[in-house]
Amino acid sequence: MENLIKNTEQRMDKSIDALDRDYKAVRVGRANASVLDRINVDYYGAPTPIQQMAAISTPEPRILMIKPWDATTLKDIEKAILLSDIGINPQNDGTAIRLSFPPLTEERRKDIVKDVKKMGEDAKVSVRNIRRDALEKLKGLKKNNEITEDDEKNGEKKIQNLTDKYCKEIDVLCAAKEKEVIEL
Repeated sequence: MENLIKNTEQRMDKSIDALDRDYKAVRVGRANASVLDRINVDYYGAPTPIQQMAAISTPEPRILMIKPWDATTLKDIEKAILLSDIGINPQNDGTAIRLSFPPLTEERRKDIVKDVKKMGEDAKVSVRNIRRDALEKLKGLKKNNEITEDDEKNGEKKIQNLTDKYCKEIDVLCAAKEKEVIEL
């Protein structure tokens, strides 16, 4: 039963990590290199993350500069950014690519906050699904007489406590991201 609890906790941790990655990719009006995390460039036939091909810096709060180590990949990186869904047009000066992050309008901020809340709710649903799976496994162990009724009740309580803990953590992450979007 302890393995079941540990496995459930690890799966819930992965849900939090996924939410955190999703939140880092949300564009909030200032330059953030994590918006490039999901963009891969076709580099000699292999999809390669931009971070492995170039130095990424923020010379100004709203500008992200991408300076490839191999100058021949500049066009490929530009093309990959254009094809992505980040919504920013790259400016290629021949040696580096600049991404200018425009300030967000009030309406766009509200849309982003809605998206942030939806991502948080999706993460909670994921955690609850993990709880449901764990409870079903627990009932299966009880049905096969591998654990006692008291063990089943204790396991249910531990799993519910984990669920509550992770849902609170999701709420904290969501509130922090909402605050970050609204503040700018």
